[in-house]
Amino acid sequence: MIVQVVGCSHHETSLTLRERLAFTREQASEALDHWRRVFPGVEAVLLSTCNRVELYAANDGETLPDRYQIAGFLARFHHVDPAGIVDTLYELRHGEAIRHLFTVASSLDSMVVGEPQILAQVKEAYELATGHDNTGPITHAAFQAALKCARRVASETAIHQRRVSIPSVAVADFARQIFERFDDKHTVVLGAGEMAEETLRYLKDEGTHQITVVNRNLDRAVELAERWQGRAVAWEQLPEALATADLIVSTTGAGETIITADHFQRVARTRLGRPLFILDLAVPRDFAPAIGERPDVYLYSVDDLRVACERNRRERDRELPAALRIIEQETTQFMADLHHRATGPIIRQLREGWEGPKQEELDRLLRRLPDLDEQGQQEVRRSFDRLVNKLLHPPLQSLREQSRDGIPHKMMDAMRSLFRLRE
Repeated sequence: MIVQVVGCSHHETSLTLRERLAFTREQASEALDHWRRVFPGVEAVLLSTCNRVELYAANDGETLPDRYQIAGFLARFHHVDPAGIVDTLYELRHGEAIRHLFTVASSLDSMVVGEPQILAQVKEAYELATGHDNTGPITHAAFQAALKCARRVASETAIHQRRVSIPSVAVADFARQIFERFDDKHTVVLGAGEMAEETLRYLKDEGTHQITVVNRNLDRAVELAERWQGRAVAWEQLPEALATADLIVSTTGAGETIITADHFQRVARTRLGRPLFILDLAVPRDFAPAIGERPDVYLYSVDDLRVACERNRRERDRELPAALRIIEQETTQFMADLHHRATGPIIRQLREGWEGPKQEELDRLLRRLPDLDEQGQQEVRRSFDRLVNKLLHPPLQSLREQSRDGIPHKMMDAMRSLFRLRE
């Protein structure tokens, strides 16, 4: 049995290349069907996120497609030169592959450690592969163990409670202090860049669905709004949007303050004192600091959030050793189970094969010693058992030793041939 992962991630590969190799759900379905035709009998799960593209493969035989073959598979699908991507791909096998999968699922390999999306993405990738009949006993066991490991990390450590990105802290550590629920709140987003999108991702997880995007470039506002099932309005309608907002996320690249205290005073007249939560994530700031002095406004800047990010980062780092211990425990247990599954039948056959001759010789000897009492017969039986165990110990010990770094297929084949064991 062999398990491996071949792929690329944010650690070594540029965003440009990751984008070229990424799969939509529809493309992943097509690729999995193609994989089954190209590599029949090889289990596979394709994980594609904004941070990584990884192909997990498994086989109960001796061979799997190597890094070069998988590079060719990815290159043909995306119409790129395989020579340009093969050196960017990593290849891990056996325990290293399992440890990597568990680390990814537990969000310890993410760009933002502890981010919650990756576990759902791993589960979705596994379910998609299962639905396309690409999984089997090994990948079923591996991905179910990965989900179990991730749940242990989440429940036994505070990794997932320590958000360290500015948007995640803005929502989890600040907005939650003001609002008990988000599904009835109107969110207005100023700007349409990456920071705006990441903040929307966290707000969406909290239940936000009334979203208005305002941007000087209306086309970009429309694109962002469509991705998050919101609506876009022209920049000239900003005062009306602010008047109806409960939560404002401002991430523009303007070089000066957009909303001064005087501007906001005119908007405030129509708000009738309703509380307003403002996340000013722009540098320089979009909202004048004086606006935050109003009793009905909660205004936080990037600097406010960075203090919380750093505090969370220190607390999260203290939790990392415990999370890594869990991953190591689960990896060791899984590999032990996998090795037992592979070597168990041959060990059982060896013992059963030697048990018959042992019992025949024992019976023959005891028939020739009719005067031997029960205590003596038991001693003879124990001696035969010890002899068989000593004879079996060297081949079984060699099998176990070679199992530490992988399943020893060549030795298993040799033992089957030497002792005439059936498959």
